[in-house]
Amino acid sequence: MTQDRPVALVTGAARRIGAAIARRLHGAGYDLALHHLHSGTDMAALAAELEGIRAGSVQVLQAELRVFDRLPELVAATVGHYGRLDALVNNASAFYPTPFGTTTPQQWDALFAVNARAPFFLAQAAAPHLRAVHGAIVNLADLYAGRPLAGHAPYSATKAALVSLTRALALELAPQVRVNAVAPGAILWPDQEQAAGTRQAILDATALGRIGEPEDIAAAVAWLLSADAAYITGQVLHVDGGRER
Repeated sequence: MTQDRPVALVTGAARRIGAAIARRLHGAGYDLALHHLHSGTDMAALAAELEGIRAGSVQVLQAELRVFDRLPELVAATVGHYGRLDALVNNASAFYPTPFGTTTPQQWDALFAVNARAPFFLAQAAAPHLRAVHGAIVNLADLYAGRPLAGHAPYSATKAALVSLTRALALELAPQVRVNAVAPGAILWPDQEQAAGTRQAILDATALGRIGEPEDIAAAVAWLLSADAAYITGQVLHVDGGRER
């Protein structure tokens, strides 16, 4: 049965930026389909937290985004559960070093499958449902789409592809569906160990002199999905503290 509250499908939603987006959209009145792959414990805790605020407002979905068949299934499961889909947030992302000279085809394919192919085919599956309600899509890009990160050429290329797909989908889905992207700068520090000098170099290149918070990205995503951004599509919103490199 179709419900009155808007519904958002968020990929990679168990922790960090994804969890912040989930909390922000939930607070804005969305019911949520939250995807994860391996972060079952974190997802269970997040779902329990949000369900405690509003019962029946969270559906948890587990899927490997590199497997094509799982993509339309995520959309079908969301619509089957809630009866509608108003927003798609492609947050899930694979990120790891691939030094030039040692990069393998398997690494290349895996990065592109999660970071570019999955958002495109999720959008394709979601399009009929989003058109029906004049919904919106937000993709999580990266500042490295335009300024590639050394040692991460395939990753940087996937995010450049996602920026291009954002603009292409904005044309394909207009006028019923808006499609935009958010390009974060340094938001938290990565899970992988990072040299103190590298961290300081990032801060020195950031006009605001600090890293951002997941809530900064969540606020940008929520705004792009809202009626306040009703005349914005095909754009990339940089939320990077004025980072120069």
